[in-house]
Amino acid sequence: MSPRRKFDPGSDTDFWSLRLDSPISVRVLRRSRRRGFELVAILAAITAAAAIIFCTQVLTSHQKHWRTTIDDAAALGFVHSFMTEFTSPDPFHANDYTDRILTHATGDFAEQYRANQNQILVEVARSEPTTGTVLDAGVSRRNDDGSIDMLVVTKLASQSPDGKLRLERANRWVVTAKQEGDRQWKISSLIPMI
Repeated sequence: MSPRRKFDPGSDTDFWSLRLDSPISVRVLRRSRRRGFELVAILAAITAAAAIIFCTQVLTSHQKHWRTTIDDAAALGFVHSFMTEFTSPDPFHANDYTDRILTHATGDFAEQYRANQNQILVEVARSEPTTGTVLDAGVSRRNDDGSIDMLVVTKLASQSPDGKLRLERANRWVVTAKQEGDRQWKISSLIPMI
């Protein structure tokens, strides 16, 4: 067989037996290169689209987790501050104490506190100065309405009127904080645990 074999147009030809300078072999070679390039381009586009979708989902998940962490930290800071103030009544400034607590209240807690404000005021005025500290606080759960339930452990310390006896006790609370208006946290529920 001669390497200069000629093929009839339209006949079945073996690609590897074609001469590279023949018109038929150039067309077949160009067609196969074009198909290979198209296949590679399609696979690259699919891979790029999948990577973009995956990265978008990871970024969205990260942003959601970051926002939740920031909200939890802000709520914990607010509850820590509120519970320190709530467990530190000052009998010499009882009116100011009840007014400050009421400004941080909302929902059921505000209604209950407002209904019993006079009674609370009398009790605070009769009590000894007490110092409250928050020992620990943590997020218990996030509710569907955007509020956050937290478990808080406080320690109350007070002295007897003669200053000889120091009383300390620890309390546990379930506190529900909710954002209102301009993203300000308020207490919507305050339940002591027995």
